[in-house]
Amino acid sequence: MKKLSILGSTGSIGTQTLEIVRRCPEDFCVESLTCRSNIDLMKSQISIFRPRLVSVGSAEAASELEIYCRMNDCPTEILYGDAGNISCASQTDADIVVAAMVGVCGLAPVVAAIESGKDVALANKETLVAGGAFVMPLAKEKGVKLLPVDSEHSAIWQCLFGQPSGSLDRILLTASGGPFFGYDKESLQQVTVTQALNHPTWQMGGKITIDSSTMMNKGLEVIEASWLFGIPADHIDVVVHRQSVVHSMIRLRDGSVLAQMGRPDMMMPIEVALYYPERGPRLSNPFDPFADYASRLTFEKYDPEVFEALPMAYHASAVGGSLPAVMNSANEEAVNAFMSGRVSFTGLTKLVSSCMTAHEIDGVFSINSVSDVFEADRWARQFVRDHVDSAI
Repeated sequence: MKKLSILGSTGSIGTQTLEIVRRCPEDFCVESLTCRSNIDLMKSQISIFRPRLVSVGSAEAASELEIYCRMNDCPTEILYGDAGNISCASQTDADIVVAAMVGVCGLAPVVAAIESGKDVALANKETLVAGGAFVMPLAKEKGVKLLPVDSEHSAIWQCLFGQPSGSLDRILLTASGGPFFGYDKESLQQVTVTQALNHPTWQMGGKITIDSSTMMNKGLEVIEASWLFGIPADHIDVVVHRQSVVHSMIRLRDGSVLAQMGRPDMMMPIEVALYYPERGPRLSNPFDPFADYASRLTFEKYDPEVFEALPMAYHASAVGGSLPAVMNSANEEAVNAFMSGRVSFTGLTKLVSSCMTAHEIDGVFSINSVSDVFEADRWARQFVRDHVDSAI
């Protein structure tokens, strides 16, 4: 039986991970859970899964959970804040830490998990976008496996199973295109928050759905894939595949192309990561080549002049240092501004671009630690807050 710590257990990836635990109790149990503010759902998760540790966002929420646990005879220890998250990631007997927290806040707990020698099922792409330069060497030093959970990276990983070292030539990273593929730049200026949150294929959290609509999410995935698979970003091609059936492809040195296919269901890549190196039971509907959704598969190029976030990500990867971390944090802050109505959809991307330009002028620095990432994070967020009112 594998023991799991789930960071971000009340979010989309976290709840689906717990559904796998619920359906496969002979294979998994829960050591710790974390969330920021969804206390009602966390109460339910504590009652069902009886974790040893739980961490929440505030002291007030922790007090509420402590009262709940006493009243319901739950032995769970309640922690809070960044220190609580780090304890849940590192101070348990977990075999795998599922990193499902959204944003750069997930970096420190993931690093703590790696330092304690725990394998990490990685759904928090910001960890490698912002900190890949020191996270990857640390994982190698500690002998820790980083198990991809994003559907695209899971697909690439599975296609590479059994391939000789050095055989990978290019990655063909598929993208749904989001709700605005086919729009021109003028049309994007009128996009509302409601429209941007209406993804055509996947059911995801708010921040990642907005990132999908700008295609920044795919830019982050390019950088993450570059770190995970040891391949330069300019050897990763983004391919718009509206049906979301082919989750990604690899091209090998001899020209062969391998693809991983399946229905758009996150249960599959989560299961692959949790059961690795074995294969688990079938928990989701299998791919049916005769179904309507598979009757016509298309592959298209994206327009870099419309979806400017993707070229920005390629540039950040090429420059390296603190620039990817700055891009990531500026984007997080700009997405918050868009969702609260303080900046337009096109202004969101302009804010991030302006922040990156300013940071290159100010001076890109090396990323060697969590504190370096947090310095880049602080700089980027302050820039966006200072300039949000001037964004169009």
